[in-house]
Amino acid sequence: MDLKEIQNLIKFVAKSGASEVKLETGDVKITIRTGSDEKETTIVQQVPVGGQQQMPQMPAQQPAQQQSPAPQQETEAPQKESKESAEDDSKYITVKSPIIGTFYRKPSPDKPTFAEVGDTVKEGDVLCIIEAMKLFNEIESEVSGKIVKVLVEDSSPVEFDQPLFLVDPS
Repeated sequence: MDLKEIQNLIKFVAKSGASEVKLETGDVKITIRTGSDEKETTIVQQVPVGGQQQMPQMPAQQPAQQQSPAPQQETEAPQKESKESAEDDSKYITVKSPIIGTFYRKPSPDKPTFAEVGDTVKEGDVLCIIEAMKLFNEIESEVSGKIVKVLVEDSSPVEFDQPLFLVDPS
């Protein structure tokens, strides 16, 4: 398991809201614990020679308050904007993930995306694919309308009931 996979796992666990996750694969044991304010990760790797090597605990995310007062002021403006955009988004229908997995906008890397912002979709049109346990599940639109916003980045993990698209039904 490489560092990028571990970082993606930490991000996924942090978003999921789980308090503790333990993963054992071969010679690697990983325990991820999330607290109320701090997220910490303990990674234990077993060496086949018989000795155990433990890496120091590292924070999954660094709180923004530790940097400087300027970033904190910047974070207040997006919160106001997000409240306004939430009010605007209420007139749209949200297409949510029916399963946990990895979100893909294309059927394969060399093919075009299923749905772009501005595209008109009909009920039953394929919007994306979610891979779960090596199975690729086509997610179809349950409504007809125009794609207003894609809420998830390509190749990123999604949770059950996580919003994927905003559709304008008018």
